[in-house]
Amino acid sequence: MNIAIYYGGRGIIDDPTLTAIGKIQSVLEELRVNVTRYNLYEYKNTIPTLAQTLNDADGIILASTVEWYGIGGNMLQFLDACWQFADKEKLANIYMMPVVMSRTYGEREAKLDLDVAWEILGGKPCSGVCGYIENAVDLELNSNYLELIEKKAENLYRTVNQHLVSLPASNKIIKQKVALPRTDNLSPEESAQLSKYVSDEAYVQTQKQDIQELADIFRSQMASGEKGAYEDYPDAVKKAFVPKAGIAGSYLIKIEGKPESLIIKLTGVGIDCGYGTLEKPDIVMDVAKQVFEDILAGRNSFQHAFMSDSMKMKGDFRLLRALDEVLNFK
Repeated sequence: MNIAIYYGGRGIIDDPTLTAIGKIQSVLEELRVNVTRYNLYEYKNTIPTLAQTLNDADGIILASTVEWYGIGGNMLQFLDACWQFADKEKLANIYMMPVVMSRTYGEREAKLDLDVAWEILGGKPCSGVCGYIENAVDLELNSNYLELIEKKAENLYRTVNQHLVSLPASNKIIKQKVALPRTDNLSPEESAQLSKYVSDEAYVQTQKQDIQELADIFRSQMASGEKGAYEDYPDAVKKAFVPKAGIAGSYLIKIEGKPESLIIKLTGVGIDCGYGTLEKPDIVMDVAKQVFEDILAGRNSFQHAFMSDSMKMKGDFRLLRALDEVLNFK
């Protein structure tokens, strides 16, 4: 059995969370469990790569200290890396035990945040430890507290070893209906490679400079009066249409700089697109010209533009997703 501990505190000597995970680690090692600890403060520049260490884990411990509010930036960054780069199929079989110690108010809320985050990621949370400990010595010298932590460690061992099941949580259902999957469809190997690139600050800065240069070139072309490749938006939309039965709806798109709105009507097997007005459309969108042209060029999508706050939308979100299904821009 392999258990990984991810500690999100600052590593100060009198941190009570260190005392707690130290006791848990010793109990697990007595049970012949392979325990690996990752102190996130030691991996500040490479936290995205740690998402790949989950591949070898049967269970994990997410440990954090509430010093003023919440679980702290290092732990948030690690969870974000899990969302972006972790192998979701393997993550779904990993049990997580939260350990949160606080010197101020909020240890229960922080523990709940870890539980909810892990459920949304698709993993399996199990019973954890949280408490208000003003001085780490108080924890080290209190046999009752240490016995409680020991029991929690044994419970983690039994849960992972016996693959105990739990009732479904609404967080996973919400994830299926609301949280959108990444559109890049990367394999686990590609995600691992990408996480290394993200951790390379020089590579990231180079990419930002390249993007800025491309943006400057595009703006200069627009300023020189070159005709845009997608000046005739209705024709571009019609050419990209791929009929799909069962998808029907009306869309009114307000594009920055255009005096009239773009109207799209889907009938399942046909499409009508042009400029004008429309009473009671199913979807109303408000989008910048550049964002819309990125969509037409295949560099963006309607739902990604909305989720990244690059576009405003009112109406049925399912119809917005359907628009990306029937319009294949390349």
